[in-house]
Amino acid sequence: MLTIRLSRIGKRKQPYYRVVLQEKTRDPWSPALEVLGQLNPREERSAAILQEDRIKELVALGAQVSSGLHNLFVERKLIAGEKVNKGKITAKRAKAMAEAKKTA
Repeated sequence: MLTIRLSRIGKRKQPYYRVVLQEKTRDPWSPALEVLGQLNPREERSAAILQEDRIKELVALGAQVSSGLHNLFVERKLIAGEKVNKGKITAKRAKAMAEAKKTA
């Protein structure tokens, strides 16, 4: 299955990401089938350089999108839908949050 995800490049403490099309089981640093754009997390998300027409085409053909990129694509209206929660909250953390909400 093909997936569209981020592959980190750049120096230490200066992250820079490529938006790549890869096989889901491959290592993110392995050679990509296709580079679809670039993302600098130190700038605004709107400054990301993307091949929007190619991304729409691949998603229509059934390529999966990682959760972080899914949210970016929803912001840019490349795909329809709602944003996805990227992180998972453990039961212990959920309990602590509920207690904090009660006391507040």
